[in-house]
Amino acid sequence: MNTTYEDEKEWISISIIALPKIKKRSSVVSFQIDSHIWDCCLDFSKGFRKYELATAMKFKSVYSMRFYELLSGQKTKLIYPLEQLKEMFKVQDKYAKTNDFVRKVIEPAKNELDELSPYTFEWSANKEGKKIVSFNFYPIFKPEHRDAELYKKELQKQTGLSWDLGRQVISYLKTSLEFSDKEIKNNRDLFVTAQMELPDIMTELAILRGKSRTKTNPKGWIINALKGKIKDK
Repeated sequence: MNTTYEDEKEWISISIIALPKIKKRSSVVSFQIDSHIWDCCLDFSKGFRKYELATAMKFKSVYSMRFYELLSGQKTKLIYPLEQLKEMFKVQDKYAKTNDFVRKVIEPAKNELDELSPYTFEWSANKEGKKIVSFNFYPIFKPEHRDAELYKKELQKQTGLSWDLGRQVISYLKTSLEFSDKEIKNNRDLFVTAQMELPDIMTELAILRGKSRTKTNPKGWIINALKGKIKDK
C-alpha cells in the first residue's frame, strides 16, 4: 500500500510497509516502516491529530480523507497545480477533462467534508487562457463538527495542571509518586476523574504508593489501579 509524504521541501510517494517477512510454521511477522511515516505518527504540528481518526473513518470517499488530511488545522489559502493534485489522488490516468476531475474528486469530497468534518473548504480555479492549471482551496472551520474530546484535550494543553487538579494532589504525584509533569498531563483525565469520584483521593494515592513499591512498574501499576477503582465506583 502506497501513500504520500509532504513537507515544506518535497513531496514523496512511499510504501507504508516495506520488506514484510513471515517465518513459516510460526506466528512471527516482521516488516519495516518508512521513517517518513513514523515522523507523521509523532508530528501533528500541521493540525492532523491521531484521535481525529474517528471522524476520518466516517468518510465514504478516499478523496474526502485526503482533503481532510490536507486541510486539518489549516487557516490560510492552499494552492495546488492540477497535475500535482491528480498525482496526489492517484488519478493521473483518469479524468482527462478537468471538469470530470472537479465533478468526481473535488465536489464529492467537499460535500462529505461539509456534512461530517470540522475542516472543509471553498475552492476556485486558476487559468492560463482557457485552461485550468491550478486550484485554490480556502480552509473553513466548522466547530459544530469538531470532536468534543479532542477539543477538551486542546483546552487542557493551554491550561496549567492546577486548573482542574488540586495543588496537594499535584504535589503528591510529583514528590511522593515521582510523576513528571508530562506523565501527569498524559493521564490528566484519569487523575481529575479520580479526584472527583473517589471519597479521598489523597488517602487512595497513599495506599497505592505503599502497594506499588514491590511492582516492576510502580507508576503504571498505580495508573491501572486507579482505573480499576473508578470502574468499581
